[in-house]
Amino acid sequence: MSEGQWPLDQTVPADNGGPGGSTDEPQLYFANVDEFVRDFLRNMYRRRIDGRHRCWAARWWEYEEAVARLEALWRAWEYLRLDPATGMSTWWRDHADYHMAVLMDPDGPFAAAAQGEENLSKKGDPLPYVAPPAGMFDDERVNPGGLND
Repeated sequence: MSEGQWPLDQTVPADNGGPGGSTDEPQLYFANVDEFVRDFLRNMYRRRIDGRHRCWAARWWEYEEAVARLEALWRAWEYLRLDPATGMSTWWRDHADYHMAVLMDPDGPFAAAAQGEENLSKKGDPLPYVAPPAGMFDDERVNPGGLND
């Protein structure tokens, strides 16, 4: 996603369903939770992270609760983006604002994150981010549910 480009303005080609024709099953916009955090959430949810009033971990994928909450945020976003009327308002109000407040709470899952520069950000900057190890998150557009063969 390029700067200033809103994912809802783009379409993702639907699976043609093979020889039988088209399926109505919508395709995921983001391949996995990491792509969602890296390319969307951290850029949209810009907050000053000082480690005292708000906490974040650039290595968010090291915290099980954070992964579960961010996965839930991503899945909710994928579903609600398809509602052109109130989907995004619902996502922000009922999902993003709730889970991000829990994640960034000084007593939340990132409370144990080091207060070094890696985990801090200035007002207006994207949330800190370090890429997870290669292969940690599958492309769920190819491998739905992340099931390994």
